[in-house]
Amino acid sequence: MRTTSRNDTAVTALRIAVGVLFLIFGEYKVFGTTFTLGGGFQGWIHRFITEGAAYPFMVPVLERFVLVHGTAIAFLVAYGELAIGIALTLGVLSRAASAFGLVYMLTLLVSSNYPGAQAPLWQYFGAALDHLVLALCFGAFLIGNPDCALSIRAYRRRSAAGVRSSPPPA
Repeated sequence: MRTTSRNDTAVTALRIAVGVLFLIFGEYKVFGTTFTLGGGFQGWIHRFITEGAAYPFMVPVLERFVLVHGTAIAFLVAYGELAIGIALTLGVLSRAASAFGLVYMLTLLVSSNYPGAQAPLWQYFGAALDHLVLALCFGAFLIGNPDCALSIRAYRRRSAAGVRSSPPPA
């Protein structure tokens, strides 16, 4: 019988905590209409551009692609956050959810965390902490074993092992 190590417990707790955060992020976007249909998403993108928060190479992408397809991308963001939250909280497809989460956080980082051309190197990291920390979590889930404990996958593994190790009926 496999026992859960402290590292497994820590990764599991972190996975569930990040999952709950994404459930919260996605829930209000999916079940409310301000973000998806009320221009909330486009408002954020306009703010990133006008306040100089987007890295210069991202500005044309935001203007010519993201804003042009704003409603569709708003729904993708909303349902994507909810799906990532469900997957991580339940421990189902955690690696796939983490891969999407990592790409999403890095995209948000370059879309909204530009400290300016004259900023010292350390300010690039400081400006990106909100997205960088979550990106690092997703990277850890990709490299490690995010479904090691308290996940549907772990439950199914234990159930299958219990069926195989039970004595034959008399």
